[in-house]
Amino acid sequence: QVQLVESGGGLVQAGGSLRLSCVVSRSSFSINAMGWYRQAPGKQRELVAEITSGGSTNYADSVKGRFTISRENAKKTVYLQMNNLKPEDTAVYYCNFARLAWGQGTQVTVSS
Repeated sequence: QVQLVESGGGLVQAGGSLRLSCVVSRSSFSINAMGWYRQAPGKQRELVAEITSGGSTNYADSVKGRFTISRENAKKTVYLQMNNLKPEDTAVYYCNFARLAWGQGTQVTVSS
């Protein structure tokens, strides 16, 4: 059973930055795509960014140019660097492994 452990969330002012991390227990981490999703209160969970095993990336239009997803296979870790944060980025952020398993989520709150 794969486990994902997220960290790095918190409270930040608009315009600030945070970096989320997600460590995956599965040894096949390097050959699988990883993604970050978010869910704001009263809204559906949405894709924020994803990265393939080969390093290709895809972003939601709302975060393009502000967020960067990356991975470090040796550490079985995926990151989400979030810059120029906006209040509308406030949500619980979830790490996803191969579109199969989810982390517990980490809260990101951006104050105006």
